[in-house]
Amino acid sequence: MKYLLGLCTFIFLLSCTSQKTNSNYSKIEYEAIPCFGFCPVFKMTINADRTAVFEAEHFNFNDKPSKDEFSKPREGTFKGTIKEEDYNKLIGLLDGLDVKNLNNEYGTKNISDLPTSYLRINFNDGSAKNVQDYGKRGSEKLSEVYHFFENLRKSQQWTKIK
Repeated sequence: MKYLLGLCTFIFLLSCTSQKTNSNYSKIEYEAIPCFGFCPVFKMTINADRTAVFEAEHFNFNDKPSKDEFSKPREGTFKGTIKEEDYNKLIGLLDGLDVKNLNNEYGTKNISDLPTSYLRINFNDGSAKNVQDYGKRGSEKLSEVYHFFENLRKSQQWTKIK
């Protein structure tokens, strides 16, 4: 009986520990470059240990942006640790993309004022994938990843380092 109780206690304690994601990604980088409007301009790099660097240029923190922000200095470089739940969701989104089989480029440049995003993935096996998406409309799943990164700017704890 005490062995059964011990086994149940062990299983219970094991189930309470946090679940680590076995990610295939060593580094995930997302960059959003300017459009002719008020698109956020930033670059975010997330490592496999969930540490991250957020390089904010313009339109990242103001809910009512204006053209005056272009004359201001860049907003800064920040560091933080992505919340485990958010990191796991990001890994799930990327896994759902089948990243290695994405096109290298999306979008047509017939319109000159659309934002461009860059998704750069380094894999644990040493390979890498770079995706450029003019207009941020490569696919519905890619758009979901872009929105997720844009939300990370405001949903994480960032400490300014520069």
